[in-house]
Amino acid sequence: MKFKRTHTCGELTKAHTGKTVVLSGWVENYRDHGGVEFIDLNDRWGMTQIVFDPEISRKAHELAQHLRSQDVISIKGNVRPRPDGMANPNMATGEVEVYVTDFELLNKSKTPPFDVNHAENVNQEMRLKYRYLELRNPELRNNLIFRSKVTNSIRNFLVDNGFIEVETPVLTKATPEGARDYLVPSRVNSGKFYALPQSPQLFKQALMISGFDKYFQIAKCFRDEDLRADRQPEFTQVDLEMSFVDQEDVMAVVEKLFARLLKEFFNRELKLPLPRMTYDQAMLEYGKDAPDLRFGLKIVELSDVFNDSGFGVFANAVKDGGCVRAINLKNAASSLSRKDLDDMTPFVKVFRAKGVAWIKMNESGPQSPIVKFFKEGEVKALFEKTNAETGDVLIFVADKEPVVCQSLGALREFFGKKLGLIDENELNLSWVVDFPMFEKDQDGNPTPTHHPFTSPKPEDADRLDTDVFSVKSNAYDIVINGTEAGGGSIRIHDNAMQRKIFSILGIDEEQAKEKFGFLLDALQYGAPPHGGLALGLDRLIMLFLNTESIRDVIAFPKTQKATCLMTDAPGVVDDEQLEELSIDIRDNL
Repeated sequence: MKFKRTHTCGELTKAHTGKTVVLSGWVENYRDHGGVEFIDLNDRWGMTQIVFDPEISRKAHELAQHLRSQDVISIKGNVRPRPDGMANPNMATGEVEVYVTDFELLNKSKTPPFDVNHAENVNQEMRLKYRYLELRNPELRNNLIFRSKVTNSIRNFLVDNGFIEVETPVLTKATPEGARDYLVPSRVNSGKFYALPQSPQLFKQALMISGFDKYFQIAKCFRDEDLRADRQPEFTQVDLEMSFVDQEDVMAVVEKLFARLLKEFFNRELKLPLPRMTYDQAMLEYGKDAPDLRFGLKIVELSDVFNDSGFGVFANAVKDGGCVRAINLKNAASSLSRKDLDDMTPFVKVFRAKGVAWIKMNESGPQSPIVKFFKEGEVKALFEKTNAETGDVLIFVADKEPVVCQSLGALREFFGKKLGLIDENELNLSWVVDFPMFEKDQDGNPTPTHHPFTSPKPEDADRLDTDVFSVKSNAYDIVINGTEAGGGSIRIHDNAMQRKIFSILGIDEEQAKEKFGFLLDALQYGAPPHGGLALGLDRLIMLFLNTESIRDVIAFPKTQKATCLMTDAPGVVDDEQLEELSIDIRDNL
């Protein structure tokens, strides 16, 4: 390079008028205005208009005519104010331009496969294949800069509050934590495998037993599971753990962290403490354990109204141990067509529901195929419980409780968007607490709702021997706009209790020793009460920026099939490497 840059492309103002500067960056576009050439020069900080005037440098002007988009150059020139009426208020540098006296072409660019400034119009496969080009898009680049700032703010907050940052191993042992592990074969221990951590769970508990008291880590985690818009096979979480604390202590620290983030990045005051609800309330009123509280449309329980109804669909659902619940879509009668109502049935079939019933509250009276089956008392109780008024639309699902929850929860969110009830600029934070300790697997056996290291509520512990599915846990999730942003719990710190939980889960002594031997041993050496929480950093940034996909806040994300189109990973390895690892790959015939 002939000269080194003195300024970035985003910092020049009228205060720099008359100065000689050197800028380096990428050519954004090229314009010929009557023999004077203009380009916009771009770098990570912004964009500056560059002028090649033959009266100032004929050589530079001639060479500039060969410049094309994404060429890399350095220019030397003088800063001048733009002519009257020519300032660009949309650019931070829009009041000035640089007249070139000399410049150097540092590298030519092939014609890019797409316009980096309008990459949103290009199919995702192409964008991910040329991700290094898409990252030149200012919006995507600014997402990652924002992520960096948030990460540093989180780190500074935790350090200021006495937390110690500790890295834990990436090559570890496979443990059951709810998803499939990514396995790494060991060359020096033939036939054995490491697992990439789904979380640092056991290591952070070990650190509490070691006396570190307050730990955190910006941790890489790995889960081999089906992907979606807010999930990646490798992700980052803000992991923290504290000793000698209860649930309230952990939640208070996390609330203060979010108060700082919202004030720093959005200039918003977060009212503390955050609202909280129990898991049971969330499932009853919102149909999911991460409710979006930016709008109403609460679900109403109606099983007691229809347990002896003449409408068999409702009555039979209750008799079979299910429930009948409804949502009142207030003032929606005029905006929802018959097709909108009929389309609800295929919508809920994804959740195994048989259909959706509805009542339109018209001026002339209730309109519905089902009203004629209701007794007068049922109609009165129904309208009272749902607060039904003229202009409303009532929608019902009757089935097993999980089916009803999933169906109405999804319908609630669908109509929240369709009816324009959601303020997309709002950040609504809340807690969900008192999760069940166990859920039923496909065979009806207990499986942990969170993970097997979560402690039961002390007042429920005696029911571990009699009714495990009624036991609540010391677990808590923080929810932002209907998405779980993080979750945590108070852990089991007693060896006997941990063994009991393993036994309930069908893990015998031998299996417990093989999978969790070091933890069970460690719990016998003075383990303090401890608990913590993990925030999904990628998901958090996605929520803060209101992007459509988690890929928009990750530099080099994977596709839905867990592949990297840019590097073509995963890839094949040669036979020699496989032999060293004692791996025999067989063709799938």
